[in-house]
Amino acid sequence: MAVPAFASVRPSKPDLAVFISGVTSMGLEMLAMRTLAPEFGNHIYTVGGILTVLLAALSLGYWQGGKRAAVATNRQMSWLMLATAAYVGVVVFASDILLTYTSTLALPARYASLPAVIVLFGPPTYLLGFISPYAAELSKKEGTGEASGHVYALGTIGSIVGSGATTFVFIPALSIDGIGLLFGLMLVGTALILIVPELPRRPTAASVLVALALVGAAAGGPALFDIDHRGEVVYETQTPYQQLEVIDNGGERTMYLDGAQHSALDLDQPDRHVFTYTKYFHLPMLMSDDIEDVDRVLFIGGGGYTGPQDFADQYNATVDVVEIDPSVTDAAEEYFGLEDPEQSDDINVHATDGRQFLQRTDETYDVIVLDAYKKEQVPFHLTTVEFMELVSDRLADDGRFHANVISAPNGPAAEFYRAQYRTVQEAFPDAYSFRTSDSNNVQNIEIVATNDDTAFDEAELEARNDARAETMGVDLGSAIDNRLDEPNTDDAPVLRDDRGEVDSLLDPMLGQRYVIEESADDGGGGTEADTEPAEPSAAITADSNHGARATLVG
Repeated sequence: MAVPAFASVRPSKPDLAVFISGVTSMGLEMLAMRTLAPEFGNHIYTVGGILTVLLAALSLGYWQGGKRAAVATNRQMSWLMLATAAYVGVVVFASDILLTYTSTLALPARYASLPAVIVLFGPPTYLLGFISPYAAELSKKEGTGEASGHVYALGTIGSIVGSGATTFVFIPALSIDGIGLLFGLMLVGTALILIVPELPRRPTAASVLVALALVGAAAGGPALFDIDHRGEVVYETQTPYQQLEVIDNGGERTMYLDGAQHSALDLDQPDRHVFTYTKYFHLPMLMSDDIEDVDRVLFIGGGGYTGPQDFADQYNATVDVVEIDPSVTDAAEEYFGLEDPEQSDDINVHATDGRQFLQRTDETYDVIVLDAYKKEQVPFHLTTVEFMELVSDRLADDGRFHANVISAPNGPAAEFYRAQYRTVQEAFPDAYSFRTSDSNNVQNIEIVATNDDTAFDEAELEARNDARAETMGVDLGSAIDNRLDEPNTDDAPVLRDDRGEVDSLLDPMLGQRYVIEESADDGGGGTEADTEPAEPSAAITADSNHGARATLVG
C-alpha cells in the first residue's frame, strides 16, 4: 500500500518544471532589485518598474504558452529552460554594459530604470511564463480545473521558495553573479531531467554548452568594466540590505552603499573631515549649554563611523550607534579605523532599526544624530512626526537633535526639506537649518532641533564657536555663515505614519545633481560647485576656487 501512495504524490517532470520556474522567476525578480539599485536607486519607481515589467512579461508568456500548449512536450520545456538559462548567462556577463547604455537614454528620471528592466529581465521571465500552461497541458490530473489549480499551487510554492531563499540565504552569502550562476545551473539541471533517460544528443550538448557559458560568464565580464573610474576597489560585497563597496582614490577612502558615497577617510590625515557635512555634526555641541554635561550621544546610521569616532575622540561621552547592517560595521572596523565595538569603552553598536531601538531603550540622550537618509532612499518611518516625538522623548530636557537631510535648499527639489523641517517643528520648540553648499543643487542640509526654547541668533552662535572651536576640534564658522532662513512651510505637509508621502516629495530630486562638499583642510568650509546639468548617474569631481572640492553625483 505504501508504494502506490508514494507514487501518487511523487512529482512528475512537468511538476518539477513548474516548481523550478517559480523559484527562478521570483529569484530573478529579487535579483533585479539588487542589480538595478546601484545605477537607478532603490526607490519606489525602480521597485514598481521591476514589478510592472516582470508581471507583464510573465503574463505575455502565459498567453503565448497557452496558445501553443496543445503541442507541448517535455522536450520543448527543456529547450525553454535552456533558453532561459542562456539569457541568464547574458545578464551575468553583460549587465554592466547594458545598465550603462540603458541609463543614458533620454527618459524622465522616474522611468529611467524601465529599459534596463525590460532588456535584462524581461526575456527570461517571458520564457518562464510558457512553462505553466505547458505543464497544465501535460498534467495527468483529471479535468482542466484540477490541472490548473495544481500548476498554480506548485508555481506559487516555487515563488515562495525562490523569494525566501534569495532574500535570506543567497543575497547574504553570494555575489549577484554567483546567484545568477546558481539560477542558470538550476535551469540547466531541470532541462536535463526533463529529457532523461533518453538524453537526445542536441539538447544534451546544448545543456553542456550553456552550463559552460554560465560558468565563463560568472568568471569574468568584459575587460572594459574591470576598470572602476572611481578608484581602486579594495572591498565589495552584497549585504542583506545593499551593495557595499570600499574604494581608494588617491589618498582618500570612500564607502559606497548602493553606488552612493556615504563616508570618506583621508588615509594621510585620518582626523580630517573629508566631507563637509560631518563637521556640521558638531552643531548640537555648539548649541549645548555646557559640552562637559554631554554624557550620552546616539547616532542613528553608522556608515564608516567617521562621525561616531570623531565624537568619541573629542568629547568625554559614551556614543551609541544604531547601524542596521552588520556588514557596514564590519567594513568600518576593517577599513575605517573603528575599534572592535566589543572591546571599546566609548562606542556601543546596536544592529537594529533606529526607530525600534528608540522604542525599546530606556536611555536618555543629550544628543541624537540621524544619519540614515540617502538621496533617493529615505526610510519614511524615520521622517514622521511620530518618530520625531519619540526622539524628543528620548532626549534630555535640554537635548539636541541633528538630522542630515538630503534635499535642495529651495525650489521644486526642496519639497522634502520643507516637509521635514515642518515635521521637526511639530515635535521641537526650536529648529535651525544649515546648507553645506553655496549652490542650489541637492545637497546635505543639516537640521538641528532643540528640546527647549533657545532662539539662537548668529552672533551668539559665533561667540560660542570662538570659545569652543578648540574643544570641539572643528571651526564651525562656515556652518554658521551657511545658516538658512526658516523655510516657507505653509504648503508643506506634516509627515505622518499613516500617510506615505515621502516618495512623492523625493520625486523632484530624481535625476538632479547631488553635491557633497569636500573640505581641503579641517578648518575649511563648503564652496559653490559647478551647476551645469549632468548626465544621469554620472559622478564628477570639480576643483573649486577656494581650496575645496565638491563631489557632484547626478
